[in-house]
Amino acid sequence: MDRATTTLVDGLGAAAATSGVITQLQGRIFAFLYLQEQATSLEDIAAALEQSKSTISVAIRGLVEWHLVRRVPTPGTRKDFYEAVTNFWRLMQEIMERRFRWTVRQVLAAVADAERALGEGGGRREAQAFAGQRLAGLSAFFTALNEGIGAFSQGQPVDPETLKTVVPLLARRPRRA
Repeated sequence: MDRATTTLVDGLGAAAATSGVITQLQGRIFAFLYLQEQATSLEDIAAALEQSKSTISVAIRGLVEWHLVRRVPTPGTRKDFYEAVTNFWRLMQEIMERRFRWTVRQVLAAVADAERALGEGGGRREAQAFAGQRLAGLSAFFTALNEGIGAFSQGQPVDPETLKTVVPLLARRPRRA
């Protein structure tokens, strides 16, 4: 690999390692494929990254599932060839929808469960009021985030008014005596 390719491969590998979306090796494979002029075989990817073909094959499957890489049919050969996608807008929409929106919905479900439990009573009134206020702020923020991710993944603008109503809820803190 040339210096530019090595630099990108190492850099995207490091970024991927902390992304929670793909592994370091998958980031390295994506970067390598991104700088290739044509679709590349598993053998060539494995040789360039100094990995076994089976290791590359497993990692590639994950990249294909995330729509980061696509298999390119090549007439006259049984080898699999791959190329990196270049539509980053669509790619981020997919990642936001599949990865982050799921997490946001988990938080919203937990908040709804906590609000139900709070409504069942028990405990001091002041503590319930405080918890209710905190839950409302959390719910407002994650609802706005969920709507924003939904709009983003559909290619629509995010309503700034939604965000404006969330910020004051989060900033408000009751004073302690």
